Amino acid sequence: MGTVIDSHFLALTAIVTVGYQLFFFIITALLKIDKLTDFAGSTNFVVLAVLTLVVKGSWHFRQVVLSLLVIIWGLRLGVFLLMRILQWGEDRRFDEMRTNFGKLAFFWIFQALWVWTVSLPLTVVNSSNRNPSVQSRDIIGWIMWSIGIFVEATADQQKLLFKNNQENRGRWCNVGLWKYSRHPNYFGEILLWWGIFVAATPVLKNAEWLVILGPIFLTLLILFLSGIPLLEKSSDLKYGNTSEYIHYKRTTSPLVLLPPALYGHLPSWFKATFLLELPLYSSSLNRESWNRRQQGNDAGKIN
Repeated sequence: MGTVIDSHFLALTAIVTVGYQLFFFIITALLKIDKLTDFAGSTNFVVLAVLTLVVKGSWHFRQVVLSLLVIIWGLRLGVFLLMRILQWGEDRRFDEMRTNFGKLAFFWIFQALWVWTVSLPLTVVNSSNRNPSVQSRDIIGWIMWSIGIFVEATADQQKLLFKNNQENRGRWCNVGLWKYSRHPNYFGEILLWWGIFVAATPVLKNAEWLVILGPIFLTLLILFLSGIPLLEKSSDLKYGNTSEYIHYKRTTSPLVLLPPALYGHLPSWFKATFLLELPLYSSSLNRESWNRRQQGNDAGKIN
């Protein structure tokens, strides 16, 4: 049992996750509201962290620390998103789902998969009997988490304040950390979950290393599916004909925090290869003009 993933814990967390998401899905489907969706996802991580820690009952230092990190992240994000949606009223992501039972059900199934998969590193640590002493990997992971949650929380608050200011109506957020990344909150979230994984590695043996699927799944989700692509498309449709927005997009990194003066002068191939400036992040309505601008900028640098 010490060298393989504890299947009992995997089954327990899967059952609890499905039950938790099903409960909120029923409320959402019956009342046709979307105010509890993000809260249900974020707090589910808290439930799994507490559950696995208490059920195992080992209370090893590493288990307690990682559980607290996940609990802090889940409560912070869950409360923030709940307060934000209560203030804003609706989540436009669900405009097409409120009256489409199939699409709504698929979303909640996917959310359950997201919670269970991303929680895997903590689930395995909390179910393990191994308790090696604190190593450099633990500290590196904790530092990554600390930087990540600071960036995510700061970016969230900066954007909320920006949106709540009536003077900024009709503008995209480009203040604070948003000067250095078009999606600093996602950068922080990816970093903190990779930090959880790194801090879990001293415990992992053999097949348990498969828990790396957790942060990989989260990263791919943000980069290619429900994270950056959707927000980039929305922003392009709103501001794509604005020269200031095109300049902001050209000089601001999509994810990694970088000074605009540096990012704006990097060649397109370097941005695409190393900094994730993907064609996916330029909507079809804006892609042709975006490519022309990029080619013109690169030509100007060469000349």
